[in-house]
Amino acid sequence: MSLLRVENVSKGFPGVRALSSVSFDVRAGEVHGLMGENGAGKSTLLKILGGEYQPDAGRILIDGNEVRFANAAASIDAGIAVIHQELQYVPDMSVAENLLLGRLPVSRGWFSKSRAVSVARERLLAMGVDLDPTTSLRKLSIAQRQMVEICKALMRDAKIIALDEPSSSLSHTETEVLFRLVRQLRQEQRALVYISHRMDEIYALCDACTVFRDGRMIATHAELKKLPRATLVREMVGRDIADIYHYRKRTHGDVRFSASALLGKPLAEPATFQVRRGEIVGFFGLVGAGRSELMHLAYGARKREQGTIKLDGQAVRINGPRDAIRHGIVLCPEDRKEAGIVAMASVADNINISCRRHSSRAGMFLNRKREAQIADGFIRQLQIKTPSRRQKIRFLSGGNQQKAILARWLAEPDMRVVILDEPTRGIDVGAKHEIYDVIYTLAERGCAVVVVSSELPEVLGISDRIVVMREGCIAGELDRDLATEQSVLSLALPDRSR
Repeated sequence: MSLLRVENVSKGFPGVRALSSVSFDVRAGEVHGLMGENGAGKSTLLKILGGEYQPDAGRILIDGNEVRFANAAASIDAGIAVIHQELQYVPDMSVAENLLLGRLPVSRGWFSKSRAVSVARERLLAMGVDLDPTTSLRKLSIAQRQMVEICKALMRDAKIIALDEPSSSLSHTETEVLFRLVRQLRQEQRALVYISHRMDEIYALCDACTVFRDGRMIATHAELKKLPRATLVREMVGRDIADIYHYRKRTHGDVRFSASALLGKPLAEPATFQVRRGEIVGFFGLVGAGRSELMHLAYGARKREQGTIKLDGQAVRINGPRDAIRHGIVLCPEDRKEAGIVAMASVADNINISCRRHSSRAGMFLNRKREAQIADGFIRQLQIKTPSRRQKIRFLSGGNQQKAILARWLAEPDMRVVILDEPTRGIDVGAKHEIYDVIYTLAERGCAVVVVSSELPEVLGISDRIVVMREGCIAGELDRDLATEQSVLSLALPDRSR
């Protein structure tokens, strides 16, 4: 008998059918992958399992018994733990407090901080996770916050665990810890539902998988290892994608953007780099190498101690993001939730939030007709899956939120430099294909494009030149023709002999 059975589950929202008669089973001791494009319904299903949504039709069965969850607490009580792609944490609380949230230890009616730290430290050590339980979540990297969320779910001793893109922000070392934990849970006869757009992960961890497309179940494969990857991709996107990167060679012009001797926390030494018109420069490095921090220094989002920025050979003053945008420098941040979207605003407002200064009357009155045209145009062009431009962006999948952020900067008429920090994190293979097309189009327009990515195949696949960072420094750079996984990793990995 299956530990978890999803039977003909459907869920709709105004203007969109998120799930339509979806069914699959997960046995004890099985890792079951869910594959599909962004907006295919995978995250909606996890929210039903987690008690955030109730299905319009269908049943959820645990150990053969039908269950219905009125809220998240009921799901937790039934032995289900869901780790969402959009992390759920309290930034001003410590690691220990976040791990034990809802189950904080008390002594004589008062919260016992020392006991919480002791319990958290013991459990983190047992799971092989190197985190200080007294540290505030706000001080941790996104990757470290992700590990806290994973550990929080595991500490509940749930018998059914659902993970939504759990490795999307993790370093290589942290991903190895995650894989070890997943395999350990399988041995403990837990049932795991695993969502990932990383094909290597799915084949490495999953025993079976179910493919979603447009809210429908396309197929379930009980023996995943025997399934060709090309078949899986075709089922996901409804077409063949032979080369996801489909690199487009182009001519590069003069230097459009240069950063000289930039220094600021946490960089270890001044950094210098440049990007030509029409060039795509990929920045690679292990988590903590300083890639995002360097981009924030160049963009003015982080305070510089020294350094010069030049555009088309002319020095420009960048004291903050407002200055950068005014000069045609834009940044798509790594953390969509905290730094990218305005969660309570509509898709249209998120797309127009920057460019509306060009179309507002007298700098005060919004041109709603023009903004509607811009939003609708980019929704069609980038195939953003949304019921309408009026939909609050927080209800969109991560990939469609990312497309809306890209649309925001594509709407800027004077864009000269585009910095994309992890532009395809947590995004499916089909949407990646579309985003790469946008990146190539920007370069062909003459923009200088910087792509920061922790996915080495992506950096190798789309970049004209690769800059490698290591421990807060630029370790070297390689032209596309000379860049291999080995040559890039040799620059990225710490040299312990020094």
